Amino acid sequence: MYCQVIVDIAHENVAKPFTYAVPAGMDLAPGTRVAVPFGPREKEGVVLALTESADFDPKKIRQVSRALEDYPAILPPLLDLAREMADRAHCPLAETLRLMLPAEMRGGRVRAKTVETAELAVSRGEAAEAALQEKRSPKRRRILELLAEESPRTVADIGREVREPREALRALRDRGLIRLTEEETLRTPGAEIRLDNSQWHALTAEQQEVLEEILPALERGDGRFLLHGVTGSGKTEVFLNAVRRTLENGKSAIILVPEIALTPQMVSWFRARFGPVAAVLHSRLSAGERYDEWRRIRRGEARVVIGARSAVFAPAEHLGLIVVDEEHESTYFSDHHPRYDAREVAESRCGREGASLILASATPSILSFARARRGDCMLLEMPRRVADRPMPEVAVVDMRQELESGNRSVLSRELVRELSECLGRGEQAMLLINRRGYHSFVSCRMCGYVVKCSDCDVSMTCHVPEDGDPGKNARLRCHYCGRSAPIPERCPECGSPYIRYFGAGTQKVEAEIRRLFPETVTARMDIDTTGGKDGHARILEEFRSGRARVLIGTQMIAKGLDFPQVTLVGVIAADLTLNLPDYRSRERTFQLLTQVAGRAGRGKRPGKVVIQTYRPEDPVIALAARQDYRAFFEAEFQRRRISLYPPFTILARVLIESPGEAEAEQAAQEMERRIRETLADRPEWRKKVLLMSTEAPGIRFLRGMNRRQILFKLLTGKDTEDFCGYLTEEAETPRDGVQACFEYNPVSMI
Repeated sequence: MYCQVIVDIAHENVAKPFTYAVPAGMDLAPGTRVAVPFGPREKEGVVLALTESADFDPKKIRQVSRALEDYPAILPPLLDLAREMADRAHCPLAETLRLMLPAEMRGGRVRAKTVETAELAVSRGEAAEAALQEKRSPKRRRILELLAEESPRTVADIGREVREPREALRALRDRGLIRLTEEETLRTPGAEIRLDNSQWHALTAEQQEVLEEILPALERGDGRFLLHGVTGSGKTEVFLNAVRRTLENGKSAIILVPEIALTPQMVSWFRARFGPVAAVLHSRLSAGERYDEWRRIRRGEARVVIGARSAVFAPAEHLGLIVVDEEHESTYFSDHHPRYDAREVAESRCGREGASLILASATPSILSFARARRGDCMLLEMPRRVADRPMPEVAVVDMRQELESGNRSVLSRELVRELSECLGRGEQAMLLINRRGYHSFVSCRMCGYVVKCSDCDVSMTCHVPEDGDPGKNARLRCHYCGRSAPIPERCPECGSPYIRYFGAGTQKVEAEIRRLFPETVTARMDIDTTGGKDGHARILEEFRSGRARVLIGTQMIAKGLDFPQVTLVGVIAADLTLNLPDYRSRERTFQLLTQVAGRAGRGKRPGKVVIQTYRPEDPVIALAARQDYRAFFEAEFQRRRISLYPPFTILARVLIESPGEAEAEQAAQEMERRIRETLADRPEWRKKVLLMSTEAPGIRFLRGMNRRQILFKLLTGKDTEDFCGYLTEEAETPRDGVQACFEYNPVSMI
């Protein structure tokens, strides 16, 4: 017997299966991880297929050294998925196979956790009698007494009663009174999460109607749905009931959420309903926790998987359902090589494994809603909140008038007044500003110089230590590469001492709230405060419990969170995302404002939203204030039709980076020349190209690399797919000192 093995080396020179002989008595199956001799060393690999013959001289074929697990680590549908992704990304199969496994499994960097256990090797009566005869060793006597009460016990448990018990344990073992064994124990993430909503609730008429559309598809093993429900309409309750039916059918389910911040809350709901059958997978888990959860899923002990983007690769067997919550979020796209969109992967898995797919959002992406209107999936709508609770009242504040009237605070007078009344009633508030730090940037008032990162073409943000003095302890930090620097006392450009701070971030807003309401406990949620694997859960629990009354954060607080005591939401700077040089900036602004407004009034008390903006007349702001998704979609859809933006075309680019500016420019020009020559020879490709231009992206210099891009606007079609494959190969052609990659509908054009 022979096997075809992909060796775990992501290089084009070895991007093919290698044939190995299977030793007698070794049981292998496709997807099994193996150790194989490769050159002078031993390497890990994955078995792709088994054959009874080989195309080589059997004497020259080397044997598999050993299987790394006694089961296939990668299920057959995931093997096929890895092949499909490798073909689409034009990358070695070894790279996409890595996505299917916890990273720490490679190289044996993580092991099963074991605990040493002691148990009686004799009867309880014999142990009690032996304890009475232990005159010389109080430790041995006490250990026997403990085990006579309860056996087995962990050595750590015994150590809490008996100091340094190991020598005494070994002595009792040698006398045949006890046995010492190693037992595997699972590391369980999220054990500290409080379980809420354990009772099944009667569904509203809307929820029941939507569920009745989904259930037949679950029985058939098909169905693609876009669930458009306003914030607070109870979409999660629909998911829970769909998962319950999936489990009753003997199948498994995957629930994807866009932010790690949302995972603890979702885990709480699913574990409360389904108990230990629910597992969690995301990047903030420890290596051991991720490995143990993965093994629980692979062994079928956990059949409901909740997690962020990478959980779409969970080894859930007999898959029956995938839910993509907040499907509009760009975090579902991975820009690390090999690039993938978790929504597309979810659809591929569902089609391959006979499962249903539910995409859900209060603000679906333009592309998803357009597909639903075209009939590519079934549109399900929930236009009312649970119990007919009203949507929050929204006030739009013109910050230009605030400035004219002398208010230079980051908070408008109306927001301060609403905050005072909200806190006075014992309720909670959430404040969104989609920018970290204390001040947005530092500038010279004499010459206008803005302090920028030396490695990136972006302004540095002013940060202060927690509870620090902004005037004395502030430092500048780059949000792209992390570089830190002191604030200059004089302008590096003109030497002027008139260095001033401008703009505001989450730290500044938090400081202002503490100044205005010194007795109020606040919590801040941004990248700076959510470090560590429990960072998000810790902050959310502090707010959920009511210890913190005001939650201040970036966009990570804007979606999915459900706090019944929140009656006020404030948006500090609604214009931030609206001004970005990206064709999706209007869509993202509408989504962000609508989502964060939906956090208010989810309980029995009505909600209020205050949106602060310098552009109250902008239609996007007005439509978000009205929570009118349909009107926004129609306007945005028409705008994109006129301008030929997706979904009417495909935007793509080849991004070129080099430490040297001249090298980046030259590489871009040479690549453009080759592409134009190829297009001249391939007219079927040329007619699909509406636009091709070489230029600098929004950020010309990032993390020490000079950047150029060749931008394409393409018509859709099979020839376009072939052309994109050519561009991928062209970008990945090795070049000295230059890196390039092809991006299909990139998440960011900046």
